[in-house]
Amino acid sequence: MLSPLLQGLILGAGMIIPIGAQNAHVLNHGIKRNHHFLAATICMLCDVILIALGVFGGAKLIATSPTLVTIISWGGIIFLLTYAGLSFRQVWQNNYEENQQLANELKHKPWLVIIATLSVTLLNPHVYLDTVMILGSVGGQFQGHERIAFAVGTMLASIIWFYSLAAAAAKMSPWLNQARVKRSIDMVVGVIMCAIAISLFSSL
Repeated sequence: MLSPLLQGLILGAGMIIPIGAQNAHVLNHGIKRNHHFLAATICMLCDVILIALGVFGGAKLIATSPTLVTIISWGGIIFLLTYAGLSFRQVWQNNYEENQQLANELKHKPWLVIIATLSVTLLNPHVYLDTVMILGSVGGQFQGHERIAFAVGTMLASIIWFYSLAAAAAKMSPWLNQARVKRSIDMVVGVIMCAIAISLFSSL
């Protein structure tokens, strides 16, 4: 049987790696080399805090209120569809050259990256479903040191993934920063966001 640490690492990776708003955000900053490790750090820290809240009691608290779960789910659907709409708008407008000029100007304003990353993370109800509800529910089945080990495993998954994503995107920036590639990425992100939203709706 897998140790709680390894179970947490595998489950955490399974929840975090699939493309979502956070991943798309970090990927975008990595491609532009615009404070990408700052964005990755904020996403990781938020995940660590939310995982801890979920594993050590938050999941049970939310689960006692079906109405709250429904509200969070609907919030996640609206957020995901909005993000998908923005991605599709980028594809339609196809003004990636202008966006690159804007990105170059924003490199001197790290506080904007902080605000944007916190918004993508904390205003996204789907993040709470993944970290607090799902990971928290599984982690709550463990006791004592095993629960701590599970939480550490899921946190490690977040740390490893976000820093790896930021580093890989920056490394591959010369190729990923081409307009046609970024357009393809936006299209894929939009489709996946819609698919996740439909999946959330089906679970209601």
